[in-house]
Order: sequence, then C-alpha cells, then structure tokens
Amino acid sequence: MLKTVKLVTISIAILLLNICTAYAQFPEDFSDRYIRVAGVGELVDSVNVWGDVNSAGRYLVPEGTNLPDLISFSFGYAQLGGREANIDWAKTQIEVKVSRYHREERFVETAFFRYRFHDPEPQELWEFELQNNDVVTLQVRRRPSITDYVGVVAPVLSILTTSILLWDRLRD
Repeated sequence: MLKTVKLVTISIAILLLNICTAYAQFPEDFSDRYIRVAGVGELVDSVNVWGDVNSAGRYLVPEGTNLPDLISFSFGYAQLGGREANIDWAKTQIEVKVSRYHREERFVETAFFRYRFHDPEPQELWEFELQNNDVVTLQVRRRPSITDYVGVVAPVLSILTTSILLWDRLRD
C-alpha cells in the first residue's frame, strides 16, 4: 500500500513538472499568435509573417518550406479593404521581403522579390529556402487610379470653395 502511494505521488509530481515546463516554453497568448502548420514530431522552422496577408503571425512550418507555401499557410494576400475591395489587380504589384539576422556576424541579410499580380511568381521565390527565425514581410501595392486622386482633391476644393463663399458673405 505504501509503495502504491509513493508511486502515485511521484507520478503526480512528474506530471506537474512536465506541465509547468511545457507551459513555461510558450507565452500566454501562444494560441493567438503561433500558428502550427507542421505535424507533430516533424522538424520545424519558426518564421514570422507580417504585412498584407490574411493571417499574420509566427508560423511553425516544416523545414524546407518555400515562400509560396508560406504565403498559402497565411491565407494569401490580403485584399485592400474599404472601398478598394474591387480593385483592378492588373495594376497591383506584390513585394516580398525576407530578412535574416546573422548573430555571429551581427548583420541582417535581406532578399527582395517584386512582381506584378498577373505575372507568374519569380523562380527565385520558389527556390528560396526559409530558415529558422526569418521575417517575411508582404506588401500589396497598386498604382493610384483616378478615384484616388479625386478622393484627395475633392475635399480640398470643397473646403476652398466653402471658405471663399463664407468670406464673400461675411464681407458684405
């Protein structure tokens, strides 16, 4: 009976120690900001994804993941919000920047890829090998359209016209 109690006590202590150790390895908001793509037991790289993607965060991806796969894991490029939801993708340009910090040499290496949305992805994008702690930043850019210019100029003209009319009324 005493051996059973000791065995149960030791088992509970080991279980609590394992739970505390596992909890200490991750921040409190682990479920919100870490996205696990790799299977359990698979070798992983931890990669940051920032910018114009539908799900930014820190991704745990299988080793050897390429950039198009990572963009897919983050649910692709985010469309520009608001009134621009129906933008002309023909004028859209995609920019992908990968930053890698080398601790030993104390410098940041950067790879930059730029292409139009309707063009095929550059071959280098497929061949680029991600490494642990890389930072991948995506930006969707587009040329301004006539509605963008009108959206900027119209309020300025409206304020100027209103000011002139008020000035004219107050002078009389």
